[in-house]
Amino acid sequence: MYIIAGLGNPGRKYEHTRHNTGFEVIDILSDKWDIRVDSKKHGSLCGTGIIEGEKVLLLKPQTYMNLSGEAVSEAVAYYREDPASSLIVIYDDIDLSVGRLRIREEGSAGGHKGMKDIIARIGTGAFVRVRVGVGAKPPEWDLADWVLSGFGAEDEDIMRGARLRAAEAVGEILKHDAGYAMSRYNG
Repeated sequence: MYIIAGLGNPGRKYEHTRHNTGFEVIDILSDKWDIRVDSKKHGSLCGTGIIEGEKVLLLKPQTYMNLSGEAVSEAVAYYREDPASSLIVIYDDIDLSVGRLRIREEGSAGGHKGMKDIIARIGTGAFVRVRVGVGAKPPEWDLADWVLSGFGAEDEDIMRGARLRAAEAVGEILKHDAGYAMSRYNG
């Protein structure tokens, strides 16, 4: 089974912010593949179903971004899955321009506190990640204020397409593999 975690923060206050990009991609996957993400387990809202012939657990950690590892590690341990072959994490990245995707099979947290917590708690950076660019922080902005802000109309149009492409990329990872998705979506 694949565990597909989209990172974000729970609550209306954080809806449609840069940091909730992962949650929004999970919502797209949920809608497209008719998987209800409404069970409360593993410190998350979650749901199981089938995507591209593969059994999946869609996960929206409710532990807040910086403690995402609590929920993700609990799900990985519960299902006794090897993160290298079964974990996909979708999250926002300020180091990528708005709407740009970057898929990797392993790596560091790159300064992302949610990813840092996941890596620390599961003990490895060897798992697939789908990074969705939300744009660099302007010099006059505080980082927390930036990632908790929404998008302007033009950037929201770009992000709408990026979230759809990120969901498609997850499907390609499941149907083929991460390398195939990387060749189609990175660049």
